[in-house]
Amino acid sequence: MREALLYQQRKEGEVACDLCAHRCRIGLGGRGRCGVRENRGGALIASGYGQVSSIALDPVEKKPLYMFHPGKRILSVGGYGCNFRCPFCQNYEISLDYKRTREARQTAVGRDSYDLKPDDIARLAVREVPEGNIGVAYTYNEPLTGYEFLYDCAGLVHDAGLLNVIVTNGYINESPLRDLLPLIDAMNIDLKGFTDKFYRKAGGTLEAVKETIAAACGACHVEVTTLVIPGENEDDVIEIARWLASVKADIPLHLTRFFPRYLYGGRQPTPRETILRLRDTAGGYLRNVFTGNM
Repeated sequence: MREALLYQQRKEGEVACDLCAHRCRIGLGGRGRCGVRENRGGALIASGYGQVSSIALDPVEKKPLYMFHPGKRILSVGGYGCNFRCPFCQNYEISLDYKRTREARQTAVGRDSYDLKPDDIARLAVREVPEGNIGVAYTYNEPLTGYEFLYDCAGLVHDAGLLNVIVTNGYINESPLRDLLPLIDAMNIDLKGFTDKFYRKAGGTLEAVKETIAAACGACHVEVTTLVIPGENEDDVIEIARWLASVKADIPLHLTRFFPRYLYGGRQPTPRETILRLRDTAGGYLRNVFTGNM
């Protein structure tokens, strides 16, 4: 762990985190909404720094990035925590229920995470270059909640001549995003819906994510993913496609199927026919619309 960036000290030991639009005010001993930024003695600590929950060499298309070095592989690294609370989370064990996941892993293998330093990540990435690796993808949980670790890793990865990719919900304030973007080569950003009502259910705001997409499109390669949930955000897809086209006409949009997970465990998966229909609809606005996990 290490002291966090992007916070202000307040009265009586309280701290105000400036990383994302939640702007959590955290009392002594408390944690921010993400669960991995903690007030210890009046200092904000990045308590998840270096704690890696998952690491694997993946096809870059799995991120999903279909138009960024297709056919290559990328070292994918995940931590813990998330600043959203999506009831349909497809990876909730490390994003939302990470404390229980840590306990289960510790019981099974004697540890709750890989304890790695940024230079460990860079060294592993270089080691995998002969296997087709092009760099590091920060993914699986919400990587921006571990901003300090991501930032430190990304600098070393670039120094090694490799690429950095972030797979994110895009919920980050303008200043930290601006500081990070020079180190980032590609992003896949979730655009979960296109109404404030839907984003309130997820635990964020639509406008903040739109701002991130627009800023990132001016700085690196960007692809966008929308998880289509029956009866929830199907009608948003046409508005998503229309807005993305106004930002950048050739931005790739991935429409993916929902599968029952977390609090939506009793629901039905998204029909394939729905995804194909929405692909055709979105294709009226965007040049590159893809269907994933079919």
